[in-house]
Amino acid sequence: MPIYEFNNIKPVIDQSSFVHPNASIIGSVIIGKNVFVGSGASIRGDFGNIVIKDGSNIQENCQIHMFPGVTVTLEEDSHIGHGAIVHGAHIGRNTLIGLNAVIMDDAQIGDECIIGALCFVPSKMSIPRRKVAVGNPAKIIKDVSDEMINWKSEGTKLYQELPYEYKNTFKECQPLTEITENVQIAYKDYKIWKNI
Repeated sequence: MPIYEFNNIKPVIDQSSFVHPNASIIGSVIIGKNVFVGSGASIRGDFGNIVIKDGSNIQENCQIHMFPGVTVTLEEDSHIGHGAIVHGAHIGRNTLIGLNAVIMDDAQIGDECIIGALCFVPSKMSIPRRKVAVGNPAKIIKDVSDEMINWKSEGTKLYQELPYEYKNTFKECQPLTEITENVQIAYKDYKIWKNI
């Protein structure tokens, strides 16, 4: 696993969390309990600090970084979608950042927010608790309903189970050469959100 110290500062990663071997964790990074970090993610605590709290997930190809002297914080149950960039921002508890969204320096995203895919949140923008924001630049379009946050929490719960599953079943293998009867579809009952 590519975990690197920088200027004599080593990352701190709780034993219950899983960091994919193709992710990169550098320097002043603290990763809490039951955190999942996907392949290709880069979490670079060289100019400042990164704190990723319990139950969060940073999916494939995400980037987390900052300007010098800044602390980036992902509060509990943060859900950072594939390819998203968080640069010098604060992400609230139980918030979802959509695929390929960009959250810029000093942006403050409140608790239980949903930030849409490809959304660009400019520097210093503040998004209050339980808001949906979309677009480039980001615009708040409505409140997050109880139904929406329950759906988000259900998805995050799947990611909170992944560290255990990966630690116990993830291994390099040779592929099958044909489909067999025991091929399974994982999580086939989970539904995408279609009302945003």
